[in-house]
Amino acid sequence: MEALRVISTTTVQAQRNFNNGDSPQMIDLNPWDLQFLMLEYAQKGLLYHKPTSSSETVIQRLKDSLSSALNFYPPLAGRLAIIGNDDDGDTSSVFITCNNAGVSFVHAIAENTTVADIVEPTYVPLILYSFFPAGNFKNFEGTRVPLLAIQVTELVDGIFIASSTNHCLAEVKPGWDFWNTWAEIFRNGLNHLGLVSKLSTFERWFPHGIDIERPIRIPFKEILENHNKASIDSVQPTVLCRRIFRFKKEKIAELKAKARSEVEDSVIRNKISSLQAVIGHVWGSTIRNQNLDPEEEVTYRFHISARSRVSHPPIPKDYFGITVQFTTVVMKVRDLVGDRGLGKFASEMTKAISSCTEEKIKRDFEGWVQNPTMRTQRATIGKFMSTSSSPRTNFFEIDFGWGRPTAGRFGPANTRAWMLAVDGGAEEGSFEFELCASYEILEAMARDPEFMRMVSPPVAAPNRAMQ
Repeated sequence: MEALRVISTTTVQAQRNFNNGDSPQMIDLNPWDLQFLMLEYAQKGLLYHKPTSSSETVIQRLKDSLSSALNFYPPLAGRLAIIGNDDDGDTSSVFITCNNAGVSFVHAIAENTTVADIVEPTYVPLILYSFFPAGNFKNFEGTRVPLLAIQVTELVDGIFIASSTNHCLAEVKPGWDFWNTWAEIFRNGLNHLGLVSKLSTFERWFPHGIDIERPIRIPFKEILENHNKASIDSVQPTVLCRRIFRFKKEKIAELKAKARSEVEDSVIRNKISSLQAVIGHVWGSTIRNQNLDPEEEVTYRFHISARSRVSHPPIPKDYFGITVQFTTVVMKVRDLVGDRGLGKFASEMTKAISSCTEEKIKRDFEGWVQNPTMRTQRATIGKFMSTSSSPRTNFFEIDFGWGRPTAGRFGPANTRAWMLAVDGGAEEGSFEFELCASYEILEAMARDPEFMRMVSPPVAAPNRAMQ
C-alpha cells in the first residue's frame, strides 16, 4: 500500500474581488524581499489529533475558511511579476501582483501513519517530507506557481497541515499572523472575526532621507545565469538528518545565568538573552563534537528584526513583509569550546545586535540597491550554521478548534546546509530546536553529557484522552 495517497489538488481563491474591476494591485519589492529570490519557499507544518467531524466536512471547511482568510491577505493569492525595463534592456523590477490567481490546496491521506510515528522517532522521519506541498520551488518561480501552497494530510489518528510560502512575501511573524487568522475563521466563522483593527500593511517599507528609484532595478538575467552556473558547479553535500532538541524553562534559565556569569562587562552581560544562551549551547556542542583544529574559524549567522530599530519612517506593527537583518558571529574554535566559551559567544552576539542601528540598516539598504546580492545556502558543512524561525511566534498557539498542535515541523526546503530552526515549545517558556546536520554529529551530540544535561528527554505522543 502506498505511503501517501493524494486525493485532490484544487485552487482556492479569495472570496471577494480585490480590485473591483480595476487592474490588480502591484506591490514593488524592497531589498529585504529581493535578497530571497534565489532561495526556496519557506515551509511549516503543524500536527493535530484527528478532528471528530467527518473528513469531507473538515476538508471543505478548511478550504472555505482559507478562502475567507485570503480576503485579508491579497498577496498570498497573487503571483510575482518580473518585468524587464525597456529603457535599459539589462535590468528588471519585481512586483507582487494581487490578481487572486489563487492558492494550491492538496488533500492527501497517509493511511498507515500515526501521530506517534511522527512525534516519537529520534530523527524526523522521511515520510514527513511528503506531507508538504510537492516541488521545492525557488522564490523567483512565483511568477508561474502559487505564492502559497497548502497540503492537508490525514493520518490514522491525526491531521497534518503544511504550508509552503514564497519567502519574498513575508517572514515568520506575518506567516504566524496568517495561520492564526485562518484558524480563527475556521473556529468561529468570518462574522466573529475582529479583524478590522488587525489588517496587515502590505506596502513595502522604504527609508526616508535616501534617494532610491522605485521600483528597484536589478540585473535579474545576470543573477539567474550566475545562480544556475553555481548550482551546476556546486558539490552536493552529504545527506543531512534532522533531530528535535527541547529545552525547558528551568534549563533555559540555567544556561542564561551561566552565559551571563562568564561575561565581565556588565552592560553586555545584562543584555544577554535566553535565546542567545541556548543557541550558544547548541552551536558549542556542534563544534566541540567535530574535533576541529582549535585555530580554525567557525561562523554562526542569525537574523535581527528591524521592526523596533527604525523610526524614519517606523515599520507598521502589522507589516506583512521581510524585516530581518542578517549578521554573523565568527570565532575561533578554541574560543567557542574553551573556558567561558558560552559567555564569549553570547557576548559576541550581543555586540552584533547592538551594532544593528537605524543608520547601519539604512546604509545597508542603500548599499544593496547599488550592488544587489542574493542569499544562497552556504555549503561549508560543519563550520557554518544559521538560525531560522523565532520562538516569539509560537505555532503551538494555533488552534483550529481541535486543541493545540501536538508538534510543529519544518519542511524539506532549504536543508542542504546545516541549520538550526527554533520555535517556542509546547510548554510555557520552553524552546524547541530542530537541528539539521549530519547523522554523525547529531549522534555525537546525543552522547555529549555536557550538552544533553540541559536537553529535555523525548516525549511520547500525547493521548487524546489526556488533552
